[in-house]
Amino acid sequence: MKSLAAIILATLLLTSCNKQTSTKMTTTENEKIVIQYYDYFNKHEWGKMAEMYAQVSEFKDPSLGKGIVKQTRQQIIDKYSGLNEMFPDVKDEIVQIYPSGDKHIIVEFISTGTALDGSKFELPICTVFTIENGLITKDFTYYDNFEEPEQ
Repeated sequence: MKSLAAIILATLLLTSCNKQTSTKMTTTENEKIVIQYYDYFNKHEWGKMAEMYAQVSEFKDPSLGKGIVKQTRQQIIDKYSGLNEMFPDVKDEIVQIYPSGDKHIIVEFISTGTALDGSKFELPICTVFTIENGLITKDFTYYDNFEEPEQ
């Protein structure tokens, strides 16, 4: 009986060792959407980037005020066109993408740019995207906007 158990155990161990299970990570559709988004951003293709959003999307962004703000695609184009005028070389470099469930992608990135007066900025940012039916419906962005504390 002991030898039968030993044979079964040895067979299981050999079988499990011989199976080369692949832990290859695959890129989800939502990750592909986000990667395309940052490609459009870095090429300053604001219209194409805005088309990645729903007709009206929800934003949390210190530049838009406190709380959730709804934005149309045209408002998105206007916002980033204005940013581009202030910082003609604005660019985002993805540090890491973190998929979270079926609808959410968290992106950690560094935004950089040079103003017309030559001053530069480098800002670490984190955005939580909600993607539904292939479109961004929520864009919740977090960064230090250097506001003075209220007194």
